[in-house]
Amino acid sequence: MRLRATVAAVSGALALSALAVPAAQADGGHGDTALTEVVVNGGKNVVVGTTEVRTFTVAVTAADDSGIIGADLTLNGPGFGSLEPTDVDCLGNTCTGTFSVDPRVDLAYSNERAGTWYVDAWVDAADGDYVWRQKAASFKLQRQSTVSVNAAPEPVVKGKTITITGKLARANWETYTYAGYTSQPVKLQFRKAGTTTYTTVRTVTSNGTGQLKATATAASDGYWRYAFAGTTTTPAATAAGDYVDVR
Repeated sequence: MRLRATVAAVSGALALSALAVPAAQADGGHGDTALTEVVVNGGKNVVVGTTEVRTFTVAVTAADDSGIIGADLTLNGPGFGSLEPTDVDCLGNTCTGTFSVDPRVDLAYSNERAGTWYVDAWVDAADGDYVWRQKAASFKLQRQSTVSVNAAPEPVVKGKTITITGKLARANWETYTYAGYTSQPVKLQFRKAGTTTYTTVRTVTSNGTGQLKATATAASDGYWRYAFAGTTTTPAATAAGDYVDVR
């Protein structure tokens, strides 16, 4: 992984160089500084595709009667994944680090880096107190997913068979393409024309190339779609409904 310089923005006239951050080996601290909250990406998983650089924030809030002046943040994940912030800005008791993930650099040739990541946080107070927490919070770094659908024939005679095909795929950080996500349960859903709610008809398992296929009897006009619930490494995805006119 490439390393990025960490910059802690401090308030008042205190110079950045005064923030000494010694190497920490375990949770600990000095004085009354307390870590109260860590929020990654606004509470949402971080989803990365094949080409676009993904930027997100990690907000660390701490308490100390002298005020918070800086923080050092590191993200660690599976496959020896590690990320450093491009900068850290502090406002009040919250320090926010900005992180960028380039799939062609930070995740290159390593699908193993998808999964649960952790935040290591060191927070400094104005009076020299500090707090250090390993695995202060966790989040999911996931491979972007897609799912498609096509219901045919269109139009169809009432009572005849409709074939609904599609494909479940996800970002492959080793080839920078979207490859079929195999052996995954995907819900086939239908919404009758004039209504707003989809109903699950059955569950289909994606084949060895991520393809989906099911059949149904044409009973009424409506929309067909596939919906994937997601996994630890891959987010949920739902296809836009494909309308079938039943005559």
